[in-house]
Amino acid sequence: MKRTYKYLFGPVPSRRFKRSLGVDLTPFKTCSLDCIFCQLGRTPEKTILRKEYVPIDEVISELEQWLAVDGQADYITLSGSGEPTLHSRFGEVLQYVRQHSDIPSVLLTNSTMLSQPEVREAACGADIVKMSLSAWDQASFEWVNRPHSQLQFDRLIQGQIDFRAQFKGKVWMEVFLLEAINATPDNVRKIARLAKKIGPDRIQLNTAIRPPAEDFASPVHTEQMNELARLFDPVAEVIAEYKTDCLTSIAANQDRIFSMLQRRPCTAKEITEVFGMHINEVSKYLGNLVRTNQVRTERKKTNIYYTAC
Repeated sequence: MKRTYKYLFGPVPSRRFKRSLGVDLTPFKTCSLDCIFCQLGRTPEKTILRKEYVPIDEVISELEQWLAVDGQADYITLSGSGEPTLHSRFGEVLQYVRQHSDIPSVLLTNSTMLSQPEVREAACGADIVKMSLSAWDQASFEWVNRPHSQLQFDRLIQGQIDFRAQFKGKVWMEVFLLEAINATPDNVRKIARLAKKIGPDRIQLNTAIRPPAEDFASPVHTEQMNELARLFDPVAEVIAEYKTDCLTSIAANQDRIFSMLQRRPCTAKEITEVFGMHINEVSKYLGNLVRTNQVRTERKKTNIYYTAC
């Protein structure tokens, strides 16, 4: 019988990290940004307050149980439904994983807190840090990422540069591109110049494969993504959606969701409640079902409903 955890989810299929065990350190949509492309929808209230949003002792207790009973994943990833570096003790989770497991740890961050020395120090406990960059100045930052009012783009960039100089592990950078918003060659060149200055080990281009927070956040076609990838140094990689045959349990979970959607339209939140899955896990399955034209979406006011084609 599969154990139920409050702060752990998965392992889930990941385009970058294969089978990834997620660790969720914040309540739903606790974030410093309100990105127009976010697969989890809009951020109700942006924050830059760092505190212990969930009890760190309980998180570590769940990790101890999972490692003892399950313990099979390619990566352990601090991700989930908010910005993990807003948790004031996220570094302790990374240290626990390093001391008690051979599984590499990953920190997924929007980079807004890396301007703070204590955040950079804690983030150095990860094996891989995936940072984000989808803008080139304050105006584009406010348009694409809709940051908290106290966040400044120049400080974000300097925080990334300072962290890269300090961190001994691998730095990956995700650049999220959107049609007619930040995906023109001129704008991408501006992002590429900043990326070169920061110096990540890998640069990955992404687009709105899953339904975004805003209707006007449109995906970029694959051919154009491949062309834009060549504007980066090193050349960026276009990350592809996961395949459902990578793990039997993953395919089974996706089939369960599809079967329910054949009966009636549902929101992602309703699916999480029915199956007891994490919202991040559900969004991955839905993203693949939409991408393969098995499921379509329909927006009703602020809710996105999924239904079988």
